[in-house]
Amino acid sequence: MVVFKGSIEFDWDKGNIGKNKKHGVEDKESEEPFFDKKKVVNKDRFHSQGEERFILLGKTKKKRLLYISFTMRGEMKEKIRVISARDINKREVKFYTK
Repeated sequence: MVVFKGSIEFDWDKGNIGKNKKHGVEDKESEEPFFDKKKVVNKDRFHSQGEERFILLGKTKKKRLLYISFTMRGEMKEKIRVISARDINKREVKFYTK
């Protein structure tokens, strides 16, 4: 499990900004589940070869459940870089509701 210490800062640049519009998710909306008190965060064991990646399941302000793949960047790993954000699928809902 990942614990976010202090304030949460996001890392957006031309490499990831607007990338999730294809899934109908705006950048700001993909930040909202990080503040969900019931969010579920686990290490992404399948995609952590080059850098450590994580998966977050959480709700937006409008109660939309999202699946977010992200990594931590910066000198102290203080910045969250969203890699991918999409709607959660039926199989994944059980992991959020447990």
